[in-house]
Amino acid sequence: MYAFALALLSAVLFGASTPASKALLGALEPFQLAGLLYVGAALGMAPVVVRERRSRGPGAAHLRLDSANALRLAGAVLFGGVLGPVLLLAALQLTLAGSISLLLVLEGVATALLGVAVFREHLGRSGWAGVAGAIAASALVAGAGGWPGVAAASLAAAACLCWAFDNHLTALIDGITPARSTLVKGAVAGAVNLSIGLLLAPLVATPLEVGAALAVGAASYGASIALYIRAAHELGATRAQAVFASAPFVGALLSFAVLGEPLGAAHVVASLLLVPSLAALFASRHSHPHVHEAVFHTHSHRHDDGHHTHTHPGAGSSLRHSHPHEHEPLAHAHPHWPDVHHRHLH
Repeated sequence: MYAFALALLSAVLFGASTPASKALLGALEPFQLAGLLYVGAALGMAPVVVRERRSRGPGAAHLRLDSANALRLAGAVLFGGVLGPVLLLAALQLTLAGSISLLLVLEGVATALLGVAVFREHLGRSGWAGVAGAIAASALVAGAGGWPGVAAASLAAAACLCWAFDNHLTALIDGITPARSTLVKGAVAGAVNLSIGLLLAPLVATPLEVGAALAVGAASYGASIALYIRAAHELGATRAQAVFASAPFVGALLSFAVLGEPLGAAHVVASLLLVPSLAALFASRHSHPHVHEAVFHTHSHRHDDGHHTHTHPGAGSSLRHSHPHEHEPLAHAHPHWPDVHHRHLH
């Protein structure tokens, strides 16, 4: 339940970013806004990282990235921090924020399909049914907007594909805490996109508008990402994304209620189709005998999950913490989702 709650809170924060970004696009160009959002994410995570470094609890020190994890982090920064936000904001310029919010379900679809095709995850019949339903709902929303809607949907789909790569790469990273990886992503991606934005056009936004963009970034791209990373380590990218897929509904509701956008029949029908589709995607899990090889890594964990039998002072079975630890070889069978301990061929 802990990981599900983190994923849900992450979804609420991220969902609110779409209508907020739509409102800010009048004053800021897409590259400028994307940069400020991720600079805000970095600023929001900076105090958390400082507290981690001052802490002397389990896992507070000696966290290092090897070359493989550094490469994964670089890929997550490129896809999730640099490319994804700009594509999404370009889509927002073409159509309603409510439509784009609902189209963000394609991130879950892309994450699931990449999980099967590239990252060796399992997707059962219900999962495939969920993918099909989400694609059909997205097609309804895109078609209702005419050619501008189709163009916007294409850009949003490209953004979702970028975030799907980000989701999987991030879920595989160990050796660094979620707050630190979010800080790196926000600082690097924010600096890159903001620099590009200032080269392409002068900054005409007021200090209040710049501050609002930073605040949205701190909550929706900072706290939200850090919470999602913790959930993904526990649930696996596909299942964490299934919970995170509630974000489009949050964004759509805020777009219709706060921005006053028109609620069309396509939005209603698509939403009704998305609910069972996402439920089916989330319900997909499996059980089979599997072997865990010996491994030494770092990630958020508890000692009552059947995979962490090491001991150290001050950590009870239900206390979640993160530190470098070693796993002995283990063979067992239990129902599971793809997560940091279950990425095996079937």
